[in-house]
Amino acid sequence: MLGPIFNREWLTVPRRSRHYVTRVVYLGVLWILGLTAWQATVGWGRTATLGDTARFGVLLFQVLLLYVQLPLTLFFAALSGVSAITQEKDRRTFVLLLVTDLRNYEIVLGKMAGSLLPIAILLASTIPLLTLIVLLGGVAPWQVFQAVLVLAALALAAGSLGGLVALWRDKTFQALALTVLFLVLYLCLVEGLAVVPALASRVPWAESLLANFDVAGWQEWLGPRQALQSVLEPAEQAQAGLAPAFGFGIMMVLFSILLNIWGIVRLRAWNPSGEPIMQREVPDEEEEKDRLKAHAAPGPVRPVWANPILWREIATRAYGRRPLLVKAAYLIVVALVCYFALSPLWTRTEREPFAAAFGLVPIGILSLLLIAAQAVTAITSERDIGALDLLLVTDLTPQEFIFGKLGGICYNTLIYVLPPLVLAGVYAWLGWLATPPRNHPELLAARNIEALVCVVLAALVLEAFAMVLGVHVALRNQNSRLAVINTLGTVFFLSVGTLLCIELIVIHGQFEYQWLSFIFFLAAGIGGLWWVLSGDRPSAALTLASWVCPLAMYYTVTTIVIGKPGSPESADPVLPFLVITGAFGFTLAAMLVPLLSEFDVALGRTTGPGE
Repeated sequence: MLGPIFNREWLTVPRRSRHYVTRVVYLGVLWILGLTAWQATVGWGRTATLGDTARFGVLLFQVLLLYVQLPLTLFFAALSGVSAITQEKDRRTFVLLLVTDLRNYEIVLGKMAGSLLPIAILLASTIPLLTLIVLLGGVAPWQVFQAVLVLAALALAAGSLGGLVALWRDKTFQALALTVLFLVLYLCLVEGLAVVPALASRVPWAESLLANFDVAGWQEWLGPRQALQSVLEPAEQAQAGLAPAFGFGIMMVLFSILLNIWGIVRLRAWNPSGEPIMQREVPDEEEEKDRLKAHAAPGPVRPVWANPILWREIATRAYGRRPLLVKAAYLIVVALVCYFALSPLWTRTEREPFAAAFGLVPIGILSLLLIAAQAVTAITSERDIGALDLLLVTDLTPQEFIFGKLGGICYNTLIYVLPPLVLAGVYAWLGWLATPPRNHPELLAARNIEALVCVVLAALVLEAFAMVLGVHVALRNQNSRLAVINTLGTVFFLSVGTLLCIELIVIHGQFEYQWLSFIFFLAAGIGGLWWVLSGDRPSAALTLASWVCPLAMYYTVTTIVIGKPGSPESADPVLPFLVITGAFGFTLAAMLVPLLSEFDVALGRTTGPGE
């Protein structure tokens, strides 16, 4: 029904060895989480009662769905939907699909469904595990069914959104950035429904119109977190009516249908675009006569800078014709996040401990993802059109190439670099960035200035790491889609993965029960980072960097977020600042030095003298 594109994916996906490895690792992670939850709730020293197994089943069900599968499904389904089409566009093979007799729906639906096959396989592999939890008690079969329905509907909607944006935009970075921003914007709008009654109370006609507006009900029908929370709390479903999980599934299916219909209708209007204009042939006499006056491009000649790579990155449309669209969407998302994070200012509610994390964490992670996407696509776009090999055989030096690319990335991502730094300044001005010692409130200003300096410098180091990571991974991977997934996946797991690991420890409450999962996740993070940085051509420096970065990130986030246990006082930011800047600064040097000193060896085009 979906055509030959989906049929090819259906036949080839199960044969790819990396999908077997992914499934084994994924189920291994869930198994380790199960062992950790058992140790936290029951332990190994006594026989479990029926009540113990029921509590264990509820806890494991909540952890697996809300803290593991939900963020992974949302992020990787959207990323897979985007990369399935952008890879074809970058390689100029998408145009070949348009000139065949394939129908529009076969191209759009085939690509979308094929990209979601790996996600569907991972989701299906967890169904037996979730079903086994029912035998422990505390979880009903209908809860498993509704949870799987929510995740499947979420994957379908996220993949459809990613596919639509990739069909619309020509450049890989714009497709990746807009997809991530649209997802975050949608989640912000769903959370923002809570302020609708308060806003309507200020308008007379709106107050009567929205008197019966069920905010919680609409959030459960539109928000993935709220829909899963309703499944995990069956007491809220005691009232008659359609269960929120089914309502969420219906809404996501409707969104997917609308998005795919839009893509089918506009497929050939959007694609191909930007094709060169074919000029008519001229007689030989006229060609000889005007040969000296002709040059490659119409219009006036543009002076090129001393570094042509930097000139192309800054002075041309190397990243698409409408970069302002991505920047405008990012600023809208930043404004919404700041509105909710700084809401205690105008609602006059009590400020929660570590309130700065509510704004800095989401904006910081979003900025790192966008910067990494810009960096990796700066190289993959050159490789896919065949321009990278041409650049590497010119007389450009490695320093000109690398610093030209990094300079262009800095220029084009300045709008993503500044908001976290500005927000940190706002928090410091409000006195929210750090709290003074209990007996010395007069030290508030000094502690906030100290915290501001540490946060700004650490953020700059992390943003520089994201830039160099994208360039490093893209130059070492011939597969552009794999390079994008590895880069964004690394940033995602170093940031979101660390926060989830710490959240699990906070939920269980006792760290001595977390050693098993902590060691496993730490080993998985070190192994994954080692593979991304130096799996094919290992080096001692990159191997050491793979060890220190996950440890430094975990230590820093734990020290800052948890602070001093038992009190709302934050920890001293100087030591975490030194750890995070030292670890990621060393990793920056470990990636840059071989690219600048042994360029061909770093790219794998030749071997070093000692090999």
